[in-house]
Amino acid sequence: MKHLTEYRDPELVEQYIQELHKTATRPWTIMEVCGGQTHGLVKNGILNLLPDFVTMVHGPGCPVCVTPVNLIDKAVYLAEEKGVLLCSFGDMIRVPGSTKSLLDAKAGGADVRILYSPLEAVRLARENPDREVVFFAVGFETTAPANALSVVQAQKLGLKNYSILASHVLVPPAMEAVIQDDDTHIQGFLAAGHVCAIMGIDEYRPLVDRYKLPMVVTGFEPVDLLQGILMVVRQLERGEYKLENQYARVVRPEGNPQARRIIEQVFDVVDREWRGIGNIPGSGWAVRPELADFDADRKFSVSITKVPECLDCIAGLVLKGIKKPHECSQFGRTCSPERPLGAPMVSSEGACAAYYHFANTEVSY
Repeated sequence: MKHLTEYRDPELVEQYIQELHKTATRPWTIMEVCGGQTHGLVKNGILNLLPDFVTMVHGPGCPVCVTPVNLIDKAVYLAEEKGVLLCSFGDMIRVPGSTKSLLDAKAGGADVRILYSPLEAVRLARENPDREVVFFAVGFETTAPANALSVVQAQKLGLKNYSILASHVLVPPAMEAVIQDDDTHIQGFLAAGHVCAIMGIDEYRPLVDRYKLPMVVTGFEPVDLLQGILMVVRQLERGEYKLENQYARVVRPEGNPQARRIIEQVFDVVDREWRGIGNIPGSGWAVRPELADFDADRKFSVSITKVPECLDCIAGLVLKGIKKPHECSQFGRTCSPERPLGAPMVSSEGACAAYYHFANTEVSY
Protein backbone atom coordinates (compact mmCIF):
# COMPACT_ATOMS: atom_id res chain seq x y z
CA MET A 1 0.00 0.00 0.00
CA LYS A 2 1.50 3.32 -1.09
CA HIS A 3 2.64 5.61 1.76
CA LEU A 4 2.59 2.68 4.18
CA THR A 5 4.79 -0.10 2.84
CA GLU A 6 7.78 2.24 2.57
CA TYR A 7 7.64 2.71 6.35
CA ARG A 8 7.78 -1.07 6.78
CA ASP A 9 10.60 -1.59 4.30
CA PRO A 10 12.84 -4.44 5.60
CA GLU A 11 15.94 -2.97 3.93
CA LEU A 12 15.42 0.41 5.59
CA VAL A 13 14.77 -1.29 8.92
CA GLU A 14 18.02 -3.23 8.59
CA GLN A 15 19.92 -0.06 7.69
CA TYR A 16 18.67 1.75 10.79
CA ILE A 17 19.40 -1.23 13.01
CA GLN A 18 22.98 -1.44 11.71
CA GLU A 19 23.44 2.30 12.15
CA LEU A 20 22.16 2.11 15.72
CA HIS A 21 24.64 -0.65 16.53
CA LYS A 22 27.44 1.51 15.12
CA THR A 23 26.30 4.70 16.86
CA ALA A 24 25.48 3.60 20.42
CA THR A 25 28.69 3.34 22.43
CA ARG A 26 27.28 3.47 25.96
CA PRO A 27 24.00 2.79 27.77
CA TRP A 28 21.06 5.07 26.97
CA THR A 29 17.49 4.96 28.26
CA ILE A 30 14.80 6.39 25.98
CA MET A 31 11.08 6.65 26.69
CA GLU A 32 8.51 6.36 23.95
CA VAL A 33 5.63 8.38 25.37
CA CYS A 34 2.71 6.97 23.42
CA GLY A 35 1.09 3.56 23.76
CA GLY A 36 0.79 3.40 19.98
CA GLN A 37 4.57 3.63 19.76
CA THR A 38 4.89 0.92 22.41
CA HIS A 39 2.66 -1.41 20.44
CA GLY A 40 4.65 -0.64 17.28
CA LEU A 41 7.90 -1.56 19.02
CA VAL A 42 6.61 -4.71 20.70
CA LYS A 43 4.31 -6.01 17.96
CA ASN A 44 7.03 -5.75 15.30
CA GLY A 45 9.73 -7.32 17.46
CA ILE A 46 11.87 -4.18 17.27
CA LEU A 47 12.92 -4.25 20.92
CA ASN A 48 14.78 -7.49 20.21
CA LEU A 49 16.77 -5.87 17.39
CA LEU A 50 18.10 -2.87 19.31
CA PRO A 51 21.70 -2.81 20.56
CA ASP A 52 22.18 -3.74 24.20
CA PHE A 53 23.18 -0.15 24.92
CA VAL A 54 19.70 1.15 23.99
CA THR A 55 16.88 0.54 26.48
CA MET A 56 13.34 1.59 25.60
CA VAL A 57 10.92 2.22 28.46
CA HIS A 58 7.22 2.81 28.11
CA GLY A 59 5.50 6.04 29.07
CA PRO A 60 2.10 7.33 30.23
CA GLY A 61 0.77 7.90 26.73
CA CYS A 62 -2.37 5.79 27.04
CA PRO A 63 -5.37 7.96 27.97
CA VAL A 64 -7.56 4.99 28.82
CA CYS A 65 -4.86 3.68 31.16
CA VAL A 66 -4.60 6.92 33.14
CA THR A 67 -8.33 7.59 33.54
CA PRO A 68 -8.85 7.60 37.33
CA VAL A 69 -10.90 4.94 39.07
CA ASN A 70 -13.42 7.37 40.53
CA LEU A 71 -14.22 8.75 37.06
CA ILE A 72 -15.03 5.26 35.83
CA ASP A 73 -17.14 4.83 38.95
CA LYS A 74 -18.91 8.07 38.04
CA ALA A 75 -19.66 6.80 34.53
CA VAL A 76 -21.02 3.56 35.99
CA TYR A 77 -23.15 5.53 38.45
CA LEU A 78 -24.62 7.69 35.70
CA ALA A 79 -25.49 4.61 33.65
CA GLU A 80 -26.96 2.59 36.51
CA GLU A 81 -28.45 5.10 38.96
CA LYS A 82 -29.27 8.07 36.73
CA GLY A 83 -30.42 5.93 33.81
CA VAL A 84 -28.52 7.92 31.21
CA LEU A 85 -27.68 6.52 27.81
CA LEU A 86 -23.92 6.25 28.41
CA CYS A 87 -21.77 6.24 25.27
CA SER A 88 -18.06 5.47 25.08
CA PHE A 89 -15.22 4.40 22.87
CA GLY A 90 -14.74 0.63 23.08
CA ASP A 91 -11.48 0.71 25.06
CA MET A 92 -13.13 2.23 28.13
CA ILE A 93 -15.85 -0.39 28.45
CA ARG A 94 -13.73 -3.06 30.11
CA VAL A 95 -11.48 -0.87 32.28
CA PRO A 96 -12.13 -1.77 35.93
CA GLY A 97 -13.48 0.80 38.36
CA SER A 98 -13.46 0.24 42.10
CA THR A 99 -16.13 -2.47 41.94
CA LYS A 100 -17.13 -2.93 38.31
CA SER A 101 -16.57 -1.80 34.73
CA LEU A 102 -18.98 -0.26 32.25
CA LEU A 103 -19.21 -3.69 30.64
CA ASP A 104 -20.41 -5.09 33.98
CA ALA A 105 -22.95 -2.28 34.17
CA LYS A 106 -24.13 -3.08 30.64
CA ALA A 107 -24.44 -6.76 31.52
CA GLY A 108 -26.60 -5.72 34.46
CA GLY A 109 -29.05 -3.85 32.23
CA ALA A 110 -27.58 -0.33 32.00
CA ASP A 111 -27.80 1.32 28.58
CA VAL A 112 -24.12 1.50 27.69
CA ARG A 113 -23.20 1.82 24.03
CA ILE A 114 -19.89 1.61 22.16
CA LEU A 115 -19.50 4.32 19.53
CA TYR A 116 -16.77 5.30 17.08
CA SER A 117 -17.42 9.04 17.25
CA PRO A 118 -18.92 11.48 19.77
CA LEU A 119 -21.00 12.89 16.90
CA GLU A 120 -22.89 9.58 16.94
CA ALA A 121 -23.79 10.36 20.55
CA VAL A 122 -25.12 13.76 19.46
CA ARG A 123 -27.29 11.98 16.90
CA LEU A 124 -28.60 9.65 19.61
CA ALA A 125 -29.48 12.65 21.78
CA ARG A 126 -31.37 14.20 18.89
CA GLU A 127 -33.24 10.96 18.18
CA ASN A 128 -34.05 10.36 21.87
CA PRO A 129 -35.17 13.72 23.28
CA ASP A 130 -36.64 12.03 26.37
CA ARG A 131 -33.27 10.44 27.32
CA GLU A 132 -30.16 12.01 28.80
CA VAL A 133 -27.19 11.07 26.64
CA VAL A 134 -23.66 11.25 28.07
CA PHE A 135 -20.50 10.66 26.08
CA PHE A 136 -17.45 9.52 28.09
CA ALA A 137 -14.92 11.89 26.52
CA VAL A 138 -11.55 10.27 27.16
CA GLY A 139 -8.31 10.99 25.38
CA PHE A 140 -5.21 13.05 24.85
CA GLU A 141 -5.06 16.08 22.59
CA THR A 142 -5.73 13.78 19.63
CA THR A 143 -9.40 13.09 20.37
CA ALA A 144 -10.19 16.44 21.98
CA PRO A 145 -11.23 18.23 18.75
CA ALA A 146 -13.96 15.68 17.96
CA ASN A 147 -15.23 15.70 21.55
CA ALA A 148 -15.25 19.51 21.58
CA LEU A 149 -17.02 19.56 18.23
CA SER A 150 -19.79 17.36 19.65
CA VAL A 151 -20.48 20.03 22.28
CA VAL A 152 -20.52 22.77 19.64
CA GLN A 153 -22.85 20.72 17.47
CA ALA A 154 -25.21 19.93 20.36
CA GLN A 155 -25.34 23.62 21.26
CA LYS A 156 -26.16 24.60 17.67
CA LEU A 157 -28.95 22.01 17.59
CA GLY A 158 -30.33 23.30 20.89
CA LEU A 159 -30.06 19.90 22.54
CA LYS A 160 -30.70 19.98 26.28
CA ASN A 161 -30.12 16.27 26.81
CA TYR A 162 -26.49 15.92 25.68
CA SER A 163 -23.36 16.25 27.80
CA ILE A 164 -19.85 14.85 28.03
CA LEU A 165 -18.02 13.35 30.98
CA ALA A 166 -14.59 14.78 30.22
CA SER A 167 -11.37 12.98 31.08
CA HIS A 168 -8.95 14.70 28.75
CA VAL A 169 -5.29 14.67 29.68
CA LEU A 170 -2.32 16.56 28.21
CA VAL A 171 1.02 15.04 27.29
CA PRO A 172 3.67 17.70 28.10
CA PRO A 173 2.79 18.04 31.82
CA ALA A 174 2.86 14.24 32.16
CA MET A 175 6.28 14.10 30.54
CA GLU A 176 7.54 16.70 32.99
CA ALA A 177 6.10 14.72 35.91
CA VAL A 178 7.98 11.63 34.67
CA ILE A 179 11.21 13.61 34.30
CA GLN A 180 10.90 14.96 37.84
CA ASP A 181 10.22 11.57 39.41
CA ASP A 182 13.25 10.52 41.47
CA ASP A 183 12.92 6.91 40.35
CA THR A 184 13.03 7.58 36.61
CA HIS A 185 16.23 7.97 34.64
CA ILE A 186 15.08 8.96 31.17
CA GLN A 187 17.74 10.44 28.90
CA GLY A 188 15.66 11.08 25.78
CA PHE A 189 12.10 10.92 24.45
CA LEU A 190 10.11 9.84 21.43
CA ALA A 191 7.13 12.20 21.40
CA ALA A 192 3.76 11.12 20.03
CA GLY A 193 3.16 12.05 16.42
CA HIS A 194 -0.64 12.10 16.49
CA VAL A 195 -0.71 14.47 19.48
CA CYS A 196 1.74 16.80 17.74
CA ALA A 197 -0.36 16.66 14.56
CA ILE A 198 -3.01 18.53 16.57
CA MET A 199 -0.94 20.70 18.91
CA GLY A 200 2.30 21.23 16.98
CA ILE A 201 5.75 20.84 18.50
CA ASP A 202 6.56 24.16 20.12
CA GLU A 203 5.09 23.26 23.52
CA TYR A 204 7.86 20.64 23.88
CA ARG A 205 10.74 23.11 23.49
CA PRO A 206 10.63 24.30 27.12
CA LEU A 207 11.01 20.69 28.31
CA VAL A 208 13.98 20.13 26.02
CA ASP A 209 15.68 23.34 27.14
CA ARG A 210 14.83 23.09 30.84
CA TYR A 211 15.89 19.48 31.32
CA LYS A 212 18.47 19.26 28.52
CA LEU A 213 16.93 16.11 27.07
CA PRO A 214 16.71 15.28 23.35
CA MET A 215 13.22 14.77 22.01
CA VAL A 216 12.12 13.45 18.61
CA VAL A 217 8.52 13.41 17.35
CA THR A 218 7.86 10.13 15.53
CA GLY A 219 5.23 8.14 13.74
CA PHE A 220 4.26 4.58 14.57
CA GLU A 221 5.61 2.37 11.80
CA PRO A 222 8.89 0.42 12.18
CA VAL A 223 10.91 2.82 10.03
CA ASP A 224 9.48 5.82 11.88
CA LEU A 225 10.36 4.38 15.28
CA LEU A 226 13.85 3.23 14.36
CA GLN A 227 14.72 6.49 12.65
CA GLY A 228 13.45 8.37 15.71
CA ILE A 229 15.49 6.21 18.10
CA LEU A 230 18.59 6.73 15.95
CA MET A 231 18.02 10.51 15.97
CA VAL A 232 17.81 10.51 19.77
CA VAL A 233 20.90 8.30 20.16
CA ARG A 234 22.91 10.51 17.83
CA GLN A 235 22.05 13.53 19.96
CA LEU A 236 22.95 11.71 23.16
CA GLU A 237 26.28 10.51 21.78
CA ARG A 238 27.13 14.08 20.73
CA GLY A 239 26.02 15.61 24.00
CA GLU A 240 23.26 17.54 22.24
CA TYR A 241 19.68 18.22 23.22
CA LYS A 242 17.18 19.54 20.74
CA LEU A 243 13.66 19.01 19.44
CA GLU A 244 13.42 17.22 16.09
CA ASN A 245 10.49 16.15 13.95
CA GLN A 246 10.87 12.75 12.30
CA TYR A 247 7.14 12.69 11.45
CA ALA A 248 7.24 15.75 9.20
CA ARG A 249 4.99 14.07 6.62
CA VAL A 250 2.13 14.46 9.11
CA VAL A 251 3.21 16.91 11.82
CA ARG A 252 3.53 20.60 11.04
CA PRO A 253 5.33 22.84 13.54
CA GLU A 254 2.11 24.75 14.24
CA GLY A 255 -0.08 21.66 14.39
CA ASN A 256 -3.70 22.02 13.27
CA PRO A 257 -4.84 25.59 14.04
CA GLN A 258 -8.51 24.86 13.34
CA ALA A 259 -8.53 21.89 15.71
CA ARG A 260 -6.77 23.93 18.39
CA ARG A 261 -9.36 26.70 18.07
CA ILE A 262 -12.27 24.31 18.60
CA ILE A 263 -10.51 22.87 21.68
CA GLU A 264 -10.00 26.34 23.17
CA GLN A 265 -13.64 27.18 22.45
CA VAL A 266 -14.89 24.31 24.62
CA PHE A 267 -12.18 23.43 27.16
CA ASP A 268 -10.15 25.09 29.92
CA VAL A 269 -6.84 23.75 31.24
CA VAL A 270 -7.22 22.24 34.74
CA ASP A 271 -5.33 20.00 37.16
CA ARG A 272 -6.06 16.35 36.51
CA GLU A 273 -5.74 13.10 38.43
CA TRP A 274 -3.84 10.37 36.55
CA ARG A 275 -4.53 6.76 37.45
CA GLY A 276 -1.41 5.20 38.91
CA ILE A 277 0.49 8.49 38.91
CA GLY A 278 -1.49 11.02 40.94
CA ASN A 279 -2.45 14.64 40.46
CA ILE A 280 -0.52 16.55 37.78
CA PRO A 281 -1.07 20.33 37.70
CA GLY A 282 -2.33 21.79 34.44
CA SER A 283 -2.50 18.36 32.82
CA GLY A 284 -6.15 18.16 31.78
CA TRP A 285 -9.04 19.83 30.02
CA ALA A 286 -12.48 20.47 31.50
CA VAL A 287 -15.58 21.94 29.86
CA ARG A 288 -15.63 25.73 30.17
CA PRO A 289 -18.07 27.14 32.80
CA GLU A 290 -20.21 28.90 30.19
CA LEU A 291 -20.91 25.48 28.64
CA ALA A 292 -21.91 23.87 31.95
CA ASP A 293 -25.13 22.51 30.44
CA PHE A 294 -22.96 20.17 28.36
CA ASP A 295 -20.71 19.11 31.24
CA ALA A 296 -21.97 15.89 32.85
CA ASP A 297 -19.85 16.59 35.93
CA ARG A 298 -21.78 19.79 36.65
CA LYS A 299 -25.09 18.71 35.19
CA PHE A 300 -25.53 15.68 37.43
CA SER A 301 -23.51 16.89 40.44
CA VAL A 302 -22.27 13.38 41.14
CA SER A 303 -19.76 13.10 43.96
CA ILE A 304 -17.81 9.85 43.96
CA THR A 305 -15.36 9.17 46.76
CA LYS A 306 -11.82 8.56 45.61
CA VAL A 307 -10.82 4.99 46.34
CA PRO A 308 -7.36 3.40 46.51
CA GLU A 309 -6.15 1.50 43.49
CA CYS A 310 -5.52 -2.24 43.40
CA LEU A 311 -2.45 -2.90 45.55
CA ASP A 312 -1.42 -5.87 43.37
CA CYS A 313 -1.27 -3.71 40.22
CA ILE A 314 1.96 -1.86 39.35
CA ALA A 315 0.39 0.10 36.48
CA GLY A 316 1.72 3.39 37.86
CA LEU A 317 5.30 2.11 37.76
CA VAL A 318 4.76 0.85 34.21
CA LEU A 319 3.28 4.18 33.11
CA LYS A 320 6.27 6.06 34.52
CA GLY A 321 8.77 3.79 32.82
CA ILE A 322 10.13 2.43 36.09
CA LYS A 323 8.98 -1.16 35.52
CA LYS A 324 8.27 -3.28 32.45
CA PRO A 325 4.92 -5.14 32.30
CA HIS A 326 6.49 -8.58 32.65
CA GLU A 327 8.14 -7.48 35.90
CA CYS A 328 4.73 -7.45 37.60
CA SER A 329 4.13 -10.56 39.71
CA GLN A 330 0.49 -10.63 38.55
CA PHE A 331 1.25 -10.33 34.82
CA GLY A 332 -0.40 -13.16 32.90
CA ARG A 333 -1.49 -14.80 36.13
CA THR A 334 -4.22 -12.95 38.00
CA CYS A 335 -4.06 -10.12 35.45
CA SER A 336 -4.94 -10.76 31.82
CA PRO A 337 -7.01 -8.99 29.14
CA GLU A 338 -9.97 -11.16 30.13
CA ARG A 339 -9.60 -10.35 33.86
CA PRO A 340 -7.53 -7.16 34.13
CA LEU A 341 -6.35 -5.69 37.41
CA GLY A 342 -5.37 -2.43 35.73
CA ALA A 343 -6.15 -0.43 32.60
CA PRO A 344 -2.82 -1.04 30.76
CA MET A 345 -3.89 -4.67 30.33
CA VAL A 346 -7.16 -3.63 28.67
CA SER A 347 -6.47 -0.71 26.37
CA SER A 348 -5.37 -1.18 22.78
CA GLU A 349 -2.57 1.26 23.66
CA GLY A 350 -1.71 -0.30 27.03
CA ALA A 351 1.87 -1.51 27.52
CA CYS A 352 0.73 -4.59 29.47
CA ALA A 353 -1.63 -5.62 26.67
CA ALA A 354 1.19 -5.18 24.15
CA TYR A 355 3.49 -7.47 26.13
CA TYR A 356 0.71 -10.00 26.76
CA HIS A 357 -0.20 -10.31 23.08
CA PHE A 358 3.08 -9.66 21.29
CA ALA A 359 6.11 -10.00 23.59
CA ASN A 360 7.17 -13.28 21.97
CA THR A 361 6.44 -12.07 18.44
CA GLU A 362 9.16 -12.59 15.84
CA VAL A 363 10.40 -9.62 13.83
CA SER A 364 7.58 -8.49 11.54
CA TYR A 365 7.34 -5.42 9.32
